[in-house]
Amino acid sequence: MNTALSKEELQKILDQAVQDVTERTAGVCLHQDTQSPGEDLCTVQITFDRGFHTSLTLCADTGLLYRMAKNSFHEESVSPEDLEEFSKEYFNVLCGRIAGAMFRATQVPAHFSPPVFYRGRYEPEGREIQFMLTYSDEHCQGAQLIHHVPYSDEDGNISDKDEEKGV
Repeated sequence: MNTALSKEELQKILDQAVQDVTERTAGVCLHQDTQSPGEDLCTVQITFDRGFHTSLTLCADTGLLYRMAKNSFHEESVSPEDLEEFSKEYFNVLCGRIAGAMFRATQVPAHFSPPVFYRGRYEPEGREIQFMLTYSDEHCQGAQLIHHVPYSDEDGNISDKDEEKGV
């Protein structure tokens, strides 16, 4: 997100935030794993539009998100609309935690767009994956937190399209 942080430091910040926020808000313990989520996915995405010029995407098994929503709402079942609302609010809290940690590490204030929810896997346009953290829970359901950066050319320069956007 910023040259003041190494990729490893950023990964550590993201990992700590994911594990802490998920356990506190949804009562689910996630641990890093190598198994990718299944085929029935939902995605929540934000873009940092001030401070950092990156985006974060969470792709998760729909079943995992339903269980997290049920735990959070203390309900036996939740509607698809409740699932979407929970997913956006959960990701908003997670990204807020990440933005706070990033500020403490870099002194760069950040602002991000409201979370957007998608059924299936979503890849933001004009972005490439810098790294991905993969998680699973005790039921072998999974999630991936993906850190996207603007596309760069072979020389490592940000594309002209992104430069026009102030990236």
